[in-house]
Amino acid sequence: MDKRYEVFCLADKFFYESPEHLSERAESAEPRGNRDADTLATAQRPVPSGWRRSRTGDWLEHRPDQGEFPEQGWKIHVSACLENADRIAAAVWDHCIPRGIPFKFVPARTLLYLRNAKYASRAMSGKFATLYPGGEDQLHTILTELGDQLAGEAGPYVLTDLRWREGPLYVRYGGFAPRYVPTSDGTLVPAVANAEGELVPDRKDPAFHVPDWVTLPAFLRPHLAARSASTVGDLPYRIERALHFSNGGGVYGGTDSRTGERVVLKEGRPHAGLAADRADAVARLEREKAALEALEGLDCAPGVRDWFTLDGHRFLVMDHLPGQTLNSFFAQRHPLLTADPDPVAVADYTRWALRMHHLVEEAVAAVHGRGIVFNDLHMYNIMVAPDEQSVALLDFEAAGRAVDNPRQIVAHPGFMAPPDRTGFAVDHYALACLRLALFIPMTTVLAIDRGKAAHLAEIAADQFPDVPGEFLARAVATIEGDDAEAPDAPRARPTRKARTRHLPAEPADWPRSRDAMAGAILASATPERDDRLFPGDIAQFGPGGGIGLAHGAAGVLHALAETGAGPYPDGEEWLLRRTDPPPRGTPLGLYDGLLGAACVLDRLGHTKRAVALAGIVTDEHENWRRLGPALHGGLAGIGLALDHLATTTGETAFRDGAARALELLAAPRTPANGKKPRAGLLHGSSGEALFFLRLHARTGDAALREAAAGALRADLARCVRDRAGTLLVDEGRRLMPYLGEGSVGIAAVLDEYARHAPLDDDLAEARTAILPAAEVRYCAQPGLFRGRAGLLLHLARTATPGVTGADLAAQLDGLSWYGIDHRGRLAFPGEQMMRLSMDLATGTAGCLLAAGAAAAAEHGPRDGGPHPALPFLPSPVDPASPLDGSPETGPLAGS
Repeated sequence: MDKRYEVFCLADKFFYESPEHLSERAESAEPRGNRDADTLATAQRPVPSGWRRSRTGDWLEHRPDQGEFPEQGWKIHVSACLENADRIAAAVWDHCIPRGIPFKFVPARTLLYLRNAKYASRAMSGKFATLYPGGEDQLHTILTELGDQLAGEAGPYVLTDLRWREGPLYVRYGGFAPRYVPTSDGTLVPAVANAEGELVPDRKDPAFHVPDWVTLPAFLRPHLAARSASTVGDLPYRIERALHFSNGGGVYGGTDSRTGERVVLKEGRPHAGLAADRADAVARLEREKAALEALEGLDCAPGVRDWFTLDGHRFLVMDHLPGQTLNSFFAQRHPLLTADPDPVAVADYTRWALRMHHLVEEAVAAVHGRGIVFNDLHMYNIMVAPDEQSVALLDFEAAGRAVDNPRQIVAHPGFMAPPDRTGFAVDHYALACLRLALFIPMTTVLAIDRGKAAHLAEIAADQFPDVPGEFLARAVATIEGDDAEAPDAPRARPTRKARTRHLPAEPADWPRSRDAMAGAILASATPERDDRLFPGDIAQFGPGGGIGLAHGAAGVLHALAETGAGPYPDGEEWLLRRTDPPPRGTPLGLYDGLLGAACVLDRLGHTKRAVALAGIVTDEHENWRRLGPALHGGLAGIGLALDHLATTTGETAFRDGAARALELLAAPRTPANGKKPRAGLLHGSSGEALFFLRLHARTGDAALREAAAGALRADLARCVRDRAGTLLVDEGRRLMPYLGEGSVGIAAVLDEYARHAPLDDDLAEARTAILPAAEVRYCAQPGLFRGRAGLLLHLARTATPGVTGADLAAQLDGLSWYGIDHRGRLAFPGEQMMRLSMDLATGTAGCLLAAGAAAAAEHGPRDGGPHPALPFLPSPVDPASPLDGSPETGPLAGS
């Protein structure tokens, strides 16, 4: 689970939202005259004459009007807690304003809490204020004078920095001015200039380091020596591996050097890792110790071995529990991870899952028998013994005494109880969610709509016919808050024929479903905002993320146009306004930035703006060397888009740009940071192959077709077969089937290759071996690039032999599993399934596009036009496609 998403759930019930909106809402809710309950008093001071103030993200910046300021250097971070934040802000203000030192600070307690929360970024933790000295002399003066003034003030340790004395001042070398450099996948990251003047990433790893070309000032060397002197070498434990990190600290596996027994060490960082009740990691670790001591002697909880402090951090040492966490069994055992589940395997899994749930219920009952509420039950916190005959519970930091009627302070989103549940009822709710999750692990959607429980139960009943009806009925009753009937009153078993209609329209009910999805998309639009038009993935809150194809307005407008649900003039106007000029730091690429917006605007008739945006990209050609080859944000996507725009706009410079991208792709390159190359459509060699095929189609150059075959074989070399023989991308810790980041995306480009030349035997065999990946019965998410919608889109467009109407119907029905009735319209959750999304890559727009392609495959495209498709990936049988580029079938004919 990607913990970055949790903080984006706090400000809105239905959509991922920027955390600063939470602070704005908290401030606006305060009575007049009490605004400083959230906003710091220092943030409300008037701006002095000769100074200017601006707001960037969650920072309030102050800078003198006059003076020359360096673009990079040694900066100072000041740490703070919620209680002393305003006092520290006032000290920083009073020190910097008279001396003309630029500075910024977090202006509200809510925002500071979010920076220091349990799953906040470890690289940002503790950073409450930032000061920008004019050189090393001023750096030393500030550290000495302000350090003396703030000595003894508490705050989280800033992991990226070097601590000055005992804090709360920290230093690191980094950028002052906003400069960016693209990474190998096209993502723009903050940059600094190296000794040669070349921009390189400004590293913000959660560990202090000095860039190779920088010398550590002499007055900082004693502090580095003090930091280095703190080690674990004197402990009676050997720490052998890191099991988990959060902002609150780490969890480590090791050995007791005195006995040779395996142990687990859990770290608590003071003032960091704040939970919902504002308790820090140390307070929660103390709670965990107290709970485990109360459970001493039970086999279902680890025993406490030690408790100590090292360099201010608290450590709890516990018994190591052998086995695997319950979630790890899903990939090994779940029978729906194939195209055609074996009924025997389904029955065997059902018996196993029911037994696991019974064992977990017994463990929870034993904990309750000692008067303890576990308070954080989910699959990752359940350890199954090697013989699978018993289970134990892990991670008791949220546990509490039942007599205190505790509420949840940390919880997995798929098992989080509503606010009306306290005490033992919290654990009972999680046990009810586990009843569903063992069969259909999608309970995260309950965070959006608890009423979805009944739908999930019906899906489980359809797919696992041996699950007792009362087992699922009790889960629904508990989740919906109607437990009274559940324990002793079996309910009628839900069946497919009698299934309650939970959605405004089933995805297969076209065009009714199109109107329901488009209605949800348009109803969610916020044309009054500058950062984004449609709510989507958290990526849209990065530089320029609100305009692009993957997560921004361009992708949604593309889906609306492709499916006949458009036009949306207000949306087009928003995109035109937001790209004149584009937001600072917007990436260049096809899916992540300017060129995706350019292609969509050109398609919608806004050619002048499309030319302007593409011109910005070509003007940046000297920076293309830093880009990777990927379709998503790299050279393949740049080349495809520019070659297409050269034809549609007549701008020959864009053709030269495409040739430049091809030249750079042909140059030798090594994987970034020595990492294994990625495979798939968006980030692998298949994206390059798609570009080569488009150029081959236009020029007839057979060498480009051969280059495409070589690129496809490079991606296929990164695939393995699962136990059923299906070909999947091997990412090391998981096998990926998906359109954007899996083997199905490779198959999509194999289809493109087959449009231009017969597939060699090995490529044809690979395409056939990938097909079952697109027919798998269960997917964790609905999204286009990493979920079921992408598999559906592939089945709707592929020419692979063996695809039937029943295959398409099954995936369309499967797409309905994730649907949410959002105010009478049909919407879909995004990445991590914790909030709805409307974007193309992860949300409703992508599901709309896929359902439209399926409808066209079954009934023919609307008005004789093209099948709905992604840019440059039309159906192999399309008569025309606005963003195709094939000279045989599309608008580039005769070019």
